[in-house]
Amino acid sequence: MIDEKIVRLSAHQKNIERYVRLLQTTLTEVERQYIERRLTEEQSATARLSASSLQMAIEAKVANRACNCLPSFNAAE
Repeated sequence: MIDEKIVRLSAHQKNIERYVRLLQTTLTEVERQYIERRLTEEQSATARLSASSLQMAIEAKVANRACNCLPSFNAAE
């Protein structure tokens, strides 16, 4: 799951870089509007993925701490 998110974040970042480069070229107003809209969509997708990844990391850390606090039971004892 995390690997998939990393790949998706990378793809969105590459798209953002491409759109920024395109905006530095000569475009018609329609082309510029389209690219700006796509750029905003990619930035939003990146923000959503980053937020969900951060939330997953926080939840994993909390769960890990909870597991470390529990007493361990050994069948041999």
